[in-house]
Amino acid sequence: MYAIVETGSKQYKVEKNDTIEVEKLEPGKAKEVKLDKVLFISDTKDATMGNPYIKGAYVLCDILGEKRAKKVISFKYRRRHASSKKKIGHRQSYVMLKVKEIVVV
Repeated sequence: MYAIVETGSKQYKVEKNDTIEVEKLEPGKAKEVKLDKVLFISDTKDATMGNPYIKGAYVLCDILGEKRAKKVISFKYRRRHASSKKKIGHRQSYVMLKVKEIVVV
């Protein structure tokens, strides 16, 4: 059984015991999170598609920890303009999730 879940404006295909990296969530002090934007669920026999989401379906995940990606440098420069340089760095924060179960009501 697998499901396609939307979180952080991205879609992830998840199965039980999978580990995924999603953009940072704000769960507080919780040890688990419930992803309720389920777009698609497939068994071995049948599939269920949402419009846009499946009502009553969710994916329960444990929070393993947080991490940050490597720094990405954005450098903008216009030639022949002495003061036209701009350097910006960005590090995206991620949360590691382990899928406990996929629930369909």
